[in-house]
Amino acid sequence: MTPELEFKIRSLPDSPGCYLMKSKGEIIYVGKAKNLKNRVRQYFHASANHTPKVRAMVEKVDDFDIVLVDGELEALILECNLIKKHMPWYNILLKDDKHYPFIRIDLREPFPAVELRREQVKDGARYFGPYVGAAAVREVLDISRMLFPIRHCTKPLKPGMQARPCLHHQVGQCLAPCAGLVDEATYGAEIKKLIHFLSGHYDDVLKELKSRMAEAAAAMNYERAAVYRDRIRAVNDLMQRQKALDVGGEDRDIIAELPVDADVLVQVMLTRGGRLISSEMFTLSRAADDEPGEVLTRFMTQYYSAENPPAPEVLVSAPLPESAVLEELLGEIIHRRVRISCPQRGDKAKLVQMARKNLRDEAAKIEKKRARSRERTIGALEELQAVLGLPAPPRRIEGYDISNTQGVLSVASEVVMIDGVSARREYRHYRIRDIEGPNDFESMKQVITRRLSHGLAEKAQREREGLDPRGGKFSDLPDLILIDGGPEQVKFAQEAMRAQGLDIPMFGLAKRLDEIVLPDKDESILLDRHSEALHLIERLRDEAHRFAITHHRALRQKKGVGSKLEEIPGIGPRRRRAILTHFKTMEALRSATEEEIAGVDGVTRENARAVYRYLHADDENSPSLD
Repeated sequence: MTPELEFKIRSLPDSPGCYLMKSKGEIIYVGKAKNLKNRVRQYFHASANHTPKVRAMVEKVDDFDIVLVDGELEALILECNLIKKHMPWYNILLKDDKHYPFIRIDLREPFPAVELRREQVKDGARYFGPYVGAAAVREVLDISRMLFPIRHCTKPLKPGMQARPCLHHQVGQCLAPCAGLVDEATYGAEIKKLIHFLSGHYDDVLKELKSRMAEAAAAMNYERAAVYRDRIRAVNDLMQRQKALDVGGEDRDIIAELPVDADVLVQVMLTRGGRLISSEMFTLSRAADDEPGEVLTRFMTQYYSAENPPAPEVLVSAPLPESAVLEELLGEIIHRRVRISCPQRGDKAKLVQMARKNLRDEAAKIEKKRARSRERTIGALEELQAVLGLPAPPRRIEGYDISNTQGVLSVASEVVMIDGVSARREYRHYRIRDIEGPNDFESMKQVITRRLSHGLAEKAQREREGLDPRGGKFSDLPDLILIDGGPEQVKFAQEAMRAQGLDIPMFGLAKRLDEIVLPDKDESILLDRHSEALHLIERLRDEAHRFAITHHRALRQKKGVGSKLEEIPGIGPRRRRAILTHFKTMEALRSATEEEIAGVDGVTRENARAVYRYLHADDENSPSLD
């Protein structure tokens, strides 16, 4: 912490207000406090038990502003408005222009389509919903498509139109009225079934599906029976989330929270007329000094707006410390009283428990994903450590690849993984200098030399200034280097690395069998195809290749016809003029075969091949040129 920042903290008042944390002039966090001095000082206290997210935020803070207010309501409103205005990186971020999506069916058309609409208008069509979030409505649409072969495209159908049926018809999900394969009566019957289903009458659909499954099983058509089984499961799952709750038939919002490590899961369930219309889940950040219910309070101030108003009654899973202030704020949105309560027993408590059950299920899914992620990252790095005999799992791995066309516009890529995860901000491109022709070996040697020399120079400079070497552009040196290539590429890269006085572990990944090639060793290492370490380095290798070839192609596209030909070895001014005179345009030249190019006066077969391969490097079926 700088002396200026320390002095500013000591000068803070013991008053309520909002604070705006800044980094290089940008607002990165907004908060409120009853006592600004105590709250802001806690962030910079050495013994504070902050979460990793808060620590990362504090490390970036170099300044802050405060706004003093008279009371809790003013602070709450101001915090909400400041977050919506500045959208700070470390705050809860929610969309301010939320609109409920609907399903629209226009029965005035002979073959109505099923559409997703963001708002309901009085246009004579039937609307179903609303649903909270596009994911919810798309799930309903997916199930509808499974059950009813109704068209979901919105292209106009003209009388006598005979279009080619699309893939949905081929898989049995559309009757293809565009191709004239169904009459209006048959199609209309399916529309009626769909409307019945969307109106919440799921039991009839389930009864029919179960009957069809039994018939298919009796006929030993088990594949078809499995299809009906999957559809039954989908409908049952939908019923669980959109069933009627019938607790007095009132409009209510149910909001529950569940802490998960440094985050808080929030479940929002909206009931209208006693029916659960939809639910949505959010993952929010929390600070170490957040009081119980404070995260939920901040969430509600941002979630609700004039476009997304609250119900007159909001049920929450835990008491809110500022519920009276929040009720006043939400009441101003709908111009009537909003009551916030935390029920402990009865039917309303059961609604809250239902929301908490959803949260627990989601928390279990998150833990499974995290375990899988740890296996793909930390587990893979530990395996790589053992395979390569490293002293510790490599934190920073850099992958390199070369891309060119016949030695023209040669570039190199540097892609980075930190702790097993791609660090895209660390990616770099290099233009290869002063190397003639397609010489990948010398190109690799050059890029390794440039990258490490820049890194060592910047590292020394930052150490002299007392700065963390990892915070620079090049000074965070790799723990492990991957070369896309075989023994020769690795050899040249190793020479460049040792010339800088470094001894960084390095290996290549040969394309033939994805063998690990180690310097100074004759035998390669062949990992099991199911190895997470192999999958990790394959991802890194593939990303290096993609990054290199994308940049190379972008450079080629910037070149004009004449300049492109100038870049091709063996095509001097005389041959270039002859080619341009003969073909006139780039389109004509690209359409020409090798034989036609070789037919130009003064152009050899070798020249023609070089021109053809250069111009067709992007073609799907062309040979690899990089």
